[in-house]
Amino acid sequence: MPISFPFFRIAKKKKDPGPVEWLIVGLGNPGKKYIDTRHNAGWHLLDTIVRDNSAFSFDEKRSKALLARAELAGVKVALVKPQTYMNLSGQAVAPIARFYKVPPERILVAFDDVDLPPATLRLRPKGGAGGQKGMRSIIQQLGTQEFPRIRLGIGRPPGRMPVEAYVLQKFKPDEWQAMVVTYERAAQAVKAILTDGLDNAMNQFNVSG
Repeated sequence: MPISFPFFRIAKKKKDPGPVEWLIVGLGNPGKKYIDTRHNAGWHLLDTIVRDNSAFSFDEKRSKALLARAELAGVKVALVKPQTYMNLSGQAVAPIARFYKVPPERILVAFDDVDLPPATLRLRPKGGAGGQKGMRSIIQQLGTQEFPRIRLGIGRPPGRMPVEAYVLQKFKPDEWQAMVVTYERAAQAVKAILTDGLDNAMNQFNVSG
């Protein structure tokens, strides 16, 4: 009687997308309880890009981060979700930048900003942390604040609520709908930065309304 063996499907090895020209970093906290919170606005932007671009998938892990590598607007980029908590984001970003030899001027960081009105989008070429602990960590680890960023406004906390508590709350339904529109605009802004340069993108997207 012949001996039968179980059938195993051999998975095809994924083709390496190759070098990276830009890092697009979205700040957030790992864990299910943080998924829809205000502090994860940077992650939400990256999720919007992935949703609209099937070539991307967060199927790599490197230096305490999840990566999705592919071409966006004809440019080879890595979308980066740090898997540290927010205040240690630089521990994920800096090693990845060194590994792919991406200079600070091509590290675009998206993060939530309490100093901007809700659902407001602002592009900046450089700047300080402004109290955002994830940005503070990245500046410390890179040794410079000369890198572009996308500020995603979430507004100030109501009354005397501490900022730390406010940013870890989930968006209310009406707030979420407004933020979805902002994430879509921010995704278009990322493409504009890659194709037209930061100055032109700022002129286009740093407008009221």
